[in-house]
Amino acid sequence: MTEDKKSLLQEYKLEPDNELRFEVEAKAEKVYLTLKNGLAEIFGTEIVKGKTYEFTAGAKVAVYTWQGCTIEVKGKTDVIYTAKETPMVLYSNCHAALEIMRSESEKENKRGPITMIMGPTDVGKSTLCKILLNYAIRMGRRPIYVDIDVGQSTISIPGTLGALVVERPSSIDEGFSQEAPLVFNFGHKSPEHNSKLYKMIIDQLAVIVKERLEVNKKTRHSGVIINTCGWVKGEGYKQLLHTGKSFEVDVILVLDQERLYNELVRDMPNYVKIVFLQKSGGVVERSQHARSEIRDQRIREYFYGTTKKQLYPHSFDVKWSEIKLFKIGAPPLPDSCLPHGMKPEDHLTKLVALTPNPGILHHILAVSFAEKEDDNVILSHVAGFVCVSSIDTERQTLTLLSPQPKPLPNNILVLSEIQFMDSH
Repeated sequence: MTEDKKSLLQEYKLEPDNELRFEVEAKAEKVYLTLKNGLAEIFGTEIVKGKTYEFTAGAKVAVYTWQGCTIEVKGKTDVIYTAKETPMVLYSNCHAALEIMRSESEKENKRGPITMIMGPTDVGKSTLCKILLNYAIRMGRRPIYVDIDVGQSTISIPGTLGALVVERPSSIDEGFSQEAPLVFNFGHKSPEHNSKLYKMIIDQLAVIVKERLEVNKKTRHSGVIINTCGWVKGEGYKQLLHTGKSFEVDVILVLDQERLYNELVRDMPNYVKIVFLQKSGGVVERSQHARSEIRDQRIREYFYGTTKKQLYPHSFDVKWSEIKLFKIGAPPLPDSCLPHGMKPEDHLTKLVALTPNPGILHHILAVSFAEKEDDNVILSHVAGFVCVSSIDTERQTLTLLSPQPKPLPNNILVLSEIQFMDSH
């Protein structure tokens, strides 16, 4: 295994079951990759021979080949090396086992496997989800992808939980098509900020996903793949158990932590298949700063798109009187303030009306699908997100950054703790 900093044009000949891994320099312009001969894939998506793919600053790429290939890389990489030991055969075996379960579900006309991927932070859970989804699609399946990792969500912006019917492989440089995802606003970077609310949204998401499985036969047999967050101890572990039971999972793939694997074997029902997998050697730990930068990048892409697919968001003013602003969670009332014998309401899941104020500047607001505030706003999925870019207390107006022009699809807005400083 060689590891060094390379620039300009390099050609790499890969043996079967080898993986070329590289990271694009943070300050680099772009890195270009071309498959010259043989067969190769990136996270389960096949590379088209002769086509040039471009990767921007910060991208982490792993090119895997089953039969051997020649790859040309042009541009400055932070690190580039060929790995001769990879867990791809194990991951492929997991896909094959899921495919057997899907075939059985077709014969018996029941739902396909619901698979959950667990492990601590930075072990490659999202990557494994992508590989398994891409392999399923290449077999003609239409699985549902569920992402409940609110810190680094791949379906929508950070602070959300979401589900998506995946119909075609992820594009190598853009990811999965984000058409019509189902998105719920949680509004925090970690479930621990409001575990009761997180649990409620998980239950609601599970109900809707199971309904979707009943509606479409192809999706029902294809099953579900669930990505989870890296909080695996204490209350986080209890949340994972709750999620598994709520979604009625059949398979749990545990990455890199034997303790978690053994706890799940002890605590999950016997019919749930639990498999321990090693993480890829290409996975790197990200600092808090790096994770924060990735979150900002996700929000920026939501409004402005990527270098390949640019979006042009809108900025407009709305009067305070035109919107109904809420937040979830109120300060707890001390027992002494309550009538005798009355239990305190659960303050963590209480909907509280807000008057716009300077404290919401740069905060993300979720545009709810709830038709009126009496509807369950907390458990309504969202139409999209806007960001408060300025506040005029004298004129009582908010300036919003929005993916689409005025008017807003709905006037019920829910405050998120996630912030975004618009630098454009």
